[in-house]
Amino acid sequence: MAIVTINRAGIEQTLDFLKQAGTQHVECVVLWLAKNLGGALDIQTVYRPPQIAKRDFFRIPQESIVELMTYLRQNRLMVAAQVHTHPGPAFHSLADDTWAIIRHVGGLSLVIPRFARATSAESFIRDAAVFRLSEDNNWEEIRSRELEHYLQVAL
Repeated sequence: MAIVTINRAGIEQTLDFLKQAGTQHVECVVLWLAKNLGGALDIQTVYRPPQIAKRDFFRIPQESIVELMTYLRQNRLMVAAQVHTHPGPAFHSLADDTWAIIRHVGGLSLVIPRFARATSAESFIRDAAVFRLSEDNNWEEIRSRELEHYLQVAL
């Protein structure tokens, strides 16, 4: 099991994307693209794909997925996690399950509440609801006491 690692700059860039969309009162998804360094997936790029978004929904269209796959191949990266907002509380909705770009076991999906309006780099982990894709293709919430085994943020 590889641990996803991201630095403060990556968290701040993620929040900038999420908050920018939030000013329009729409959800936003960003992808954390990583290099696999053995036991760690080190985030190299915070990637905001072209997407269709509404107040309670996001979807990455097929042409954006093709663009993403090309970028991943060219840069030898993988999608380690997806991070997106909700207008209210953070949870993994049926739409999140349906439109998730992450499809590999162990992939992470982080949901930030209230369009990330009140979230800072310091509160990011506390505010996020974090889920991991299980072997039976279900999104399982990671409890805060177990989070360090899956995600490390270097502030």
